[in-house]
Amino acid sequence: MLPIWMTIALPLAILYAVFLIWYGGNGKPMTADEINAGLRELQATDTSENATAAVEDVRQLLASDDGKEFVMQNLVRYRPRALYPPGYDYGDDPREADKRYGRSIIWPLLRNGNLLLFIARRSGNFFVPAGADDWHYVAMVRYRSRRDFLKFAFEANRADKFVHKWAAIEKTHVFPVKPVVSLISVRLTIGLFLLALGLALNTAFA
Repeated sequence: MLPIWMTIALPLAILYAVFLIWYGGNGKPMTADEINAGLRELQATDTSENATAAVEDVRQLLASDDGKEFVMQNLVRYRPRALYPPGYDYGDDPREADKRYGRSIIWPLLRNGNLLLFIARRSGNFFVPAGADDWHYVAMVRYRSRRDFLKFAFEANRADKFVHKWAAIEKTHVFPVKPVVSLISVRLTIGLFLLALGLALNTAFA
């Protein structure tokens, strides 16, 4: 019979290994055929009036694919009032529309190994250069890879989801970044949590 500490440690170690596999972040770059096929599928799923420009933006993003994880910086400005197409009766609050979009993409994000790291509302002004946009909030989303970003985009661009984003957002600036210095370490946080859980269980059952 295994000692108590090993009975506790083995399942937690397996759980952490499964998490690391899901979280990934160090895969192979997409091939040219993959990129072209993905862009064709994305264009077929994107029914917005700016579909062609959006697909070209994604093409530019995929062109720098190295197979590794990255963070997408999102700067967002709401419309004065939510602008839903005829036939949608959701009210005119752009923040509520944005919340509907956020709720609709949680599972597609997680399923593809992606994670919302940070979101913050603007709380004032400091240095505002001439012509600067008046953003309402900033969000940072970690993607497992550009391949997984593309998988997520297929689902996020579905009409039943995208309509809420379109209704809420007047303008957005989105671009990928590579952390140079960061105190956000999801792998370390999960590892320390499981370690603390294991120690607590060992103390309780020892």
